[in-house]
Amino acid sequence: MSRITPEQAGGQNVCAFLDMLAWSEIGPDLLAHSDDGYDVLVGSTGRDPLLFDSYATHPNIYNRRFKSTAAGRYQLLGRYWESYKAQLRLPDFGPVSQDRIAIQQIREQHALPDVIAGRLVDAIGNVSNIWASLPGAGYGQHEQHINDLRQAFLAAGGTLA
Repeated sequence: MSRITPEQAGGQNVCAFLDMLAWSEIGPDLLAHSDDGYDVLVGSTGRDPLLFDSYATHPNIYNRRFKSTAAGRYQLLGRYWESYKAQLRLPDFGPVSQDRIAIQQIREQHALPDVIAGRLVDAIGNVSNIWASLPGAGYGQHEQHINDLRQAFLAAGGTLA
C-alpha cells in the first residue's frame, strides 16, 4: 500500500494507481517479502529478493544481468534520482519520497487528470513509456494484461470512470 495519503496524493485514485503500478512492477510475492516494494532492487523475485537497507539515497546499484540501476517500489533508475530529489525537495529515498516521484512522473506524462478521473486505460497508455511492465511499453519485458491491471486498481480502492 502506498505510504502517501490520498489527501497528499490528490485523491484515492492516485493511491490506487500507485498500488497498481507496484503490483505490476514488483508483483504480489515480492511485495509481501519486502517493505511493500520500497526496498527492492531490479532483478528481484519473490524467491530471491534483492533488497537495499537504507533509504538515505537511491542505492544506485547496477545489475549487470538487467543492465539497470532501477530500485524502489516504482523501479526508478538511479540517473533520475538527483533531479527529482532537487525538484521535489525530497529528504531521502524513503517510501513517501518514492510515491511523490511516481506521482511527478505521472504528472509529467499528462496522465494525472486521467488517473484522478478513473480513465485507467488512457492513464496507462500515457505512462507505459516509463514502466516496462505496462501494456505497450515495448521494453522486451513481461507486460501485464489490462484486465489484470484493472483488477489491481479496483482492489486498491480505485474507481473507474
